[in-house]
Amino acid sequence: MHTASANPLRAIAGNLRTSGIYIAFVVVVALFAVLTDGLSLSPGNITNIVLQYSYVLVLAIGMVMVIIAGHIDLSVGSVVALTGAVAAQLVIGSSQPWWVGILAAIAVGLAIGAWQGFWVAFVGIPAFIVTLAGMLLFRGLTYYVLDNVSLSPFPAEYGQVATGFLNGLFGGYGYDAFTLFIGAFAVLGYAVQQIRTRRARIRYEQVVDALPLFVARIAVVGLVVMAFAWQLAHSRGLPIVLIVLAVLILVYSVVTKSSVFGRQVYAIGGNLSAAQLSGVNVRRVNFWLFVNMGFLAAVAGIIFSSRSNGAQPGAGTGFELDAIAAVFIGGAAVTGGVGTVTGAMVGGLLVGVISNGMQLLNVDQSLQSVIKGLVLLLAVAFDVWNKRRGGVR
Repeated sequence: MHTASANPLRAIAGNLRTSGIYIAFVVVVALFAVLTDGLSLSPGNITNIVLQYSYVLVLAIGMVMVIIAGHIDLSVGSVVALTGAVAAQLVIGSSQPWWVGILAAIAVGLAIGAWQGFWVAFVGIPAFIVTLAGMLLFRGLTYYVLDNVSLSPFPAEYGQVATGFLNGLFGGYGYDAFTLFIGAFAVLGYAVQQIRTRRARIRYEQVVDALPLFVARIAVVGLVVMAFAWQLAHSRGLPIVLIVLAVLILVYSVVTKSSVFGRQVYAIGGNLSAAQLSGVNVRRVNFWLFVNMGFLAAVAGIIFSSRSNGAQPGAGTGFELDAIAAVFIGGAAVTGGVGTVTGAMVGGLLVGVISNGMQLLNVDQSLQSVIKGLVLLLAVAFDVWNKRRGGVR
């Protein structure tokens, strides 16, 4: 029995869809580091990327599950705007405590998810049509809730969600030791998880990567994470929004990889007929997929309104496109059945690094849109090419 891949290069080629996005990310980061003379990797800029694109990454977590199941959600930008508007009306307009606004925004997001899930799962209307209608409906409700005007500012406690930092808990001279501790803890957790997964695959006589490749992957991930933590530690410390994002990534990675619900989502997207024949309750899964998307859109709405320090009728415009682009660039298949939370995060970060790098280089806004459009097109073209050559799904 051979449990390890004999040729590391062949192992990488067999996972080209997954490894390609990581290689592209490293290349893009290195390219902009050179073009900006290291400014893109400065502590302040890295912190800014985390704060600026966190809401897109939250949306991408939900969007990747929707796309894996073979659906799409065009309404999330409008849901971000509406949930932020509800929070603003309660906290700013009615002087309610900041946490009431957060709870209300989440409740609205769940209700929206249930509304759209009902039409998709039980009525049978395609998600494209339902969420296109939702995009218009919830945008109109946003204008109604805000009475066509912006509301600001939020109290300081609400603003801490997206702009607050944990700093100085463990001390440090010129850096934040707590941020480094969290980074090291994350690397340790990743290593333990990878070792357990490898042992389980060997136990069940499944193919695993060669040991040198396995160790190298953990080492590279650890190096990147600690370099990232080091830069944050030399800026303002650990962003609160990064903690929220990390918890969501951890939870949804477990849900998609290790839960019955996650396996059912992949089954529906991979082969709907087979999923139905195997006893998967497709309607129930689809319904909860959209409820979950509504919840995560509300979280993104809270983060964005917190960072903006207010709510605007036009907030969230184009966010659905950013989230969809992150998912497809991160390796999800257009036809469904393929995709990971981690890949979507890397795809979102890749778009964020490209946008941030072009801003640092003062690239014209029109050219920025052209470049991001080409990146998305090439990512989907790679997916199509990979399947035609018999790539691993």
